[in-house]
Amino acid sequence: MELDQPRPTNGQSQNGLRISLLGRFELTDGSGMPMPVAAGTQRLLALLALRGRVVHRAAIAGALWPEVSDRHALASLRSTLLRIPSAARAAVAVTDVDLTLSDGITVDFRDAQTLAHRLLGGPNALNENDLATASISTLAFDLLPGWTDEWVVNEAEEWRQLRLHALEALANQLVSHHRFADATAAAMAAIRAEPLRESAHAALIRVHLAESNQSEARRQFDRYQSLLQSELGIEPTPRLRELVGI
Repeated sequence: MELDQPRPTNGQSQNGLRISLLGRFELTDGSGMPMPVAAGTQRLLALLALRGRVVHRAAIAGALWPEVSDRHALASLRSTLLRIPSAARAAVAVTDVDLTLSDGITVDFRDAQTLAHRLLGGPNALNENDLATASISTLAFDLLPGWTDEWVVNEAEEWRQLRLHALEALANQLVSHHRFADATAAAMAAIRAEPLRESAHAALIRVHLAESNQSEARRQFDRYQSLLQSELGIEPTPRLRELVGI
């Protein structure tokens, strides 16, 4: 007989568990202490966290074990559910037909997505703490780097694009508040994530120009031009040249 956990009631939901998907997978308890879980449990929790909704058992099994028959995939799912450590079982709400994360589980990826969309929404969409330096750290990490599952790869690329745009928007917002050091850090985070991205270099050049550091702006342009030539054999766009007055 299966030992799946029943779907928790609202009274059971506030367990304080948090799933981290940015930079690496981690499950932490209410005090922030890591809870070690096996790779199979990590993949199951990560999939549920990315889906963000109730998911049918067959869909989960097919995503996690695409190379085997439906019957064997469902059996593997049952085995994985049985092996979830007792301390982590509160993270998953299970019925005979579907699974989801339990109420009250927080996911760093979802928080980061929300932050990114607020930054892209302009000044009127921002919360009080969105321009804190912690926002740069929040947007600095890839989604589950090194994971090659198909259900991760597409989400990871979508997040990469979103966070790059958000970092550039954050840099621009910080410039408007004359926080040039933080703006530089945000633009540099975007450049580290994608060194060939022109808009990231443009964000950093705008920071230098806002500080009246024209020489720094020109040096940044020259570094980017050299990188483009060596890596791709192309030149920066006329728009970037115009930004630095070339």
